[in-house]
Amino acid sequence: MSSRVSRALARLRPGTRRRQNPDGTMTLVEHLYELRNRLAIALVAIALTTVFGYVWFGIGLFGTPSLGELLKAPYCAIPADARAAFTADGQCTLLGTGPFDQFNLRLKVAMTAGVVLACPVWLYQLWQFITPGLLANERRYALSFSAAAALLFVGGAVLAYFVVTQGLRFLLSIGSEVQTTALTGHDYFGFVLALLVIFGVSFEIPLLVVALNLVGVLSYAKLKAWRRGLIFALFAFAAVATPGQDPISMLALALALVLLFELAIQIARLNDRRRARRRAAEGWDSWDPDAPSPIDTTPSRIDAAPTALPPPAPVDSPTASRMDDVT
Repeated sequence: MSSRVSRALARLRPGTRRRQNPDGTMTLVEHLYELRNRLAIALVAIALTTVFGYVWFGIGLFGTPSLGELLKAPYCAIPADARAAFTADGQCTLLGTGPFDQFNLRLKVAMTAGVVLACPVWLYQLWQFITPGLLANERRYALSFSAAAALLFVGGAVLAYFVVTQGLRFLLSIGSEVQTTALTGHDYFGFVLALLVIFGVSFEIPLLVVALNLVGVLSYAKLKAWRRGLIFALFAFAAVATPGQDPISMLALALALVLLFELAIQIARLNDRRRARRRAAEGWDSWDPDAPSPIDTTPSRIDAAPTALPPPAPVDSPTASRMDDVT
């Protein structure tokens, strides 16, 4: 009975079977258990950071502004004549039109902040779930890739935060001499959060290029040959992905992606150069691919001599067998 309990508890610990199987081989059931455990850890981390974001939305922590004030700051930085005023003293506020707008807005911002703050945890869990399909020398990049992915995601969100003011100023000042846009909290925070998430996710593209190069899928020669086409694709992606469709956000995202992509190409160049030196040191480059390998020229150890078969046994005729059955 105790052995059954210990085996059941062992199933809830992620990575147990991975320690038992150093080569990473797992059955389908073990993969499902691993997926469940990794997903549970990621959801718990997101839930905790969501609670933190919900509290931080209305309360400043450790002398810092609240999350709501931080997200509202780009809107308040716009000139007063380009935004609508809803108070007698002209205080910078947003418009709410429903009884549940305040709660829904706070919950939406808290959930987005929870996903962003918990990105180191769920990115690490995602990478750990993928590692059984990788080689042993590729698994050592788990922690470094998770940290780099988290930093890139946060870096993209920070860049979007500083860009959103200029983008909103452009969008709200186009027809300010005819009308004044009265933004609701739902519209404004939806625009800001979408921009933050899109910038953060887009910054992961160069990291994906580096990962594909490290595992040998993409080489520096291919990336160098595709550079112009990929840069054009990045500009087209920025034009489509930005929610406001303003030129400032598009250019900021496109230029940042081009710089990160160029950095990824240089990392691929250094990695391919290091890989070429290692192959040369091991003698792989001196082999002729058209020549037979040493395995083909080695005489086979299999005994090809024919084996003598035993003589065939006599078989009774069908008539004799039938007569024996009758008698």
